[in-house]
Formats: sequence, C-alpha cells, structure tokens
Amino acid sequence: MNIRNITEQIINGKRLTKDDDLSFLLNSGLDELTECADKLRRHFSGSRANLCSIINGRSGRCSEDCKFCAQSAHHCTGIEEYAFLDKQKIMAECQHNEEQGVHRFAIVTAGRRLSGDEFEKALDTYRTLSCEHHVGLCASFGLLEEEQFSELRRAGVTRYHANIETSRANFPNICTTHTFEDKLECIRRAKAAGLEICSGGIIGMGESWQDRIDMALTLSELGVSSIPINALIPIKGTPLESIERITEPDILRTVAIFRFIVPEADIRLAAGRNLMTNCGERAFLSGANSAITGDMLTTSGNRIREDIAMLNQIGYSTGRDNNA
Repeated sequence: MNIRNITEQIINGKRLTKDDDLSFLLNSGLDELTECADKLRRHFSGSRANLCSIINGRSGRCSEDCKFCAQSAHHCTGIEEYAFLDKQKIMAECQHNEEQGVHRFAIVTAGRRLSGDEFEKALDTYRTLSCEHHVGLCASFGLLEEEQFSELRRAGVTRYHANIETSRANFPNICTTHTFEDKLECIRRAKAAGLEICSGGIIGMGESWQDRIDMALTLSELGVSSIPINALIPIKGTPLESIERITEPDILRTVAIFRFIVPEADIRLAAGRNLMTNCGERAFLSGANSAITGDMLTTSGNRIREDIAMLNQIGYSTGRDNNA
C-alpha cells in the first residue's frame, strides 16, 4: 500500500475507517509516516498552532478508580486536596496565561461530576471570564447532565473536554467505576448543547497499537475538534506506577496515526512531552499542531513562552488572531 497515495486521497476527501486496511500505519517507516502526517497537518491546519492552558479547579477525593490518576480516592498518592477554587484565583490565572499568549483557557475538576454550589461557582466564574478576557473558554467537569452543558454554553464556554482515555476494548482495564459508553454519552450531550469537543486519551498504559488505532477511529466518528494525546508519566501510588515509559518513536508514530485518521482535528500534545527531545519539537513536524502548556494539572515539561519560541522557530504562527 502506497502511503503517499493514501495521503493524497485524504487531502482530496477520503477518510479512513475501520473497514480500510490500516496496516500501513504500523508497517511504514517512521520517517515516511511522520513526513506524510506533517503534509496532512499543513494542508488541514496550515501553520497555525493552538495553545491552551488549564487550572485544576478542584483537586483530589475523586470517586472514580482510573488507574493512571493521582487524584483518585482509590489510590494513595499524597495529592493536594481542595474544594472549588476561589473565583479571583482562577481569574488571575486566566489573565496571566492570556498575557503569555495562550489561545484557550480551561478549568478542570476532579470527580465524577461537578454539581450543586460548586457548579454554580463555576458558572459565575465563566460569566466573568467571558466578559473580561479574550481567550476561548473550555471546561472539564466530568459526566455532566444535558442542562448543565447548556448552562455552561450560556456562561461563555465554547468547548468541553472529556477524554475517552483509550479504546472501548481496553477501557475496562483502566477504569471500572464508569464505562466507555458513559464517556460517549457525555460527549454526545455536550455536542447537543452546541459545544465543541476536546477528547483524546493516554498512551503508554499497556495498550496495544490496535487500541490506539481504535481510539482514533472512535474520535473520528465523534467528530471532535481537538484531540489531546497524553503520554503516561507513571505516578507513585497508582496501579500503573511501575509500568515502563513509552518511547519517543512510539509517541511520534501515535501522533502521525491520529493525524491520518482524524486529519481535520487539532492534534494536541499534552502530558509527557518531556519524554521527547525539546518537549516534542519533532512531534510538531509529525502531525501535531497544538499543545497544552503552562502551569497545569499534568505538566508538559515546558512553559508558555518557551513553547511559543520553539513553535515559531520551526515555522508556526502562534498569534491569537490566528485561532478561534
């Protein structure tokens, strides 16, 4: 199978599905695969890069048992625990990140679902953020109900983040307190409320290459706008603390695979960039065009200004006027 022909077919409108022979994604040489993935990136995303930052709005005591997560109450990780943050603290963080040049800002919270007074505090914070700042606003509050998504949209949120984490087949090996279908239903409810979707997962949790391909296929079917790819950093106290860390070539191949399968989405490097040379510089030439940066729940290993300088050096435009 000629990978360059497939690349041209995708540029001309073809989309890969589970019915296609996808063996070329694993059998092609890494250099050729990433070169073609970068060609797809340039065609669909141009030279713009999109940077987002997050603040951990509520930490710890999560009821869910996700094996990778330091915030789960099922694990002993010594994570800092606190209730929903003070509005002024979130506002100050947003202002700092906006001044540094990010395009989007997200509040994320630990727990199955944000509700009650804490959800009302979040809505109030977003209303003020949307009036006083000029960055795109995102939220990540777990498995919300339909009306909550509508309330977020009315408060100024434009994108909702809900990772599917891995493939449907592998999901029960990672989490047992909610299901893969729970994740998909959450995403469908958010889309029905008019929100864009940011959804991806974590690689390096012991999954197979087929699991990674299947995760990309699911995200393609969901029509997500942004796909964060996290490389697992094993955390002491979690069930995955002793797992072998994923290699840079495997991260690069995964990034390229996602570009081939979901060519129009922002492929966003997230946690684990410090596993790669220069915090993932080559990945931005292998299909990725976006990143999570700055002070965050799960560090990338780089700061906002450092990321902007690196992206500009390799030919990206990072001005806010180039990003929705």
